Amino acid sequence: MNFLYFDPGVGAMIVQAVVAAAAGILLFSKGVMYKVKSFFGMTKEKEDTYDSIDVEEQDTDTDDEKN
Repeated sequence: MNFLYFDPGVGAMIVQAVVAAAAGILLFSKGVMYKVKSFFGMTKEKEDTYDSIDVEEQDTDTDDEKN
């Protein structure tokens, strides 16, 4: 019977690949579910917690500089 030798580097690489695959699947599925829910209109609109500030643009040139 042949036994395979795995050094710590290979074990860490396998663990990293498993964690990365799980994170990738989780993030991908969240994006797909958001698109599906928004297509059917099932998403909740978030309320803006900040008050809107309406700033009007002003001309910074004075009458003296225009002449």
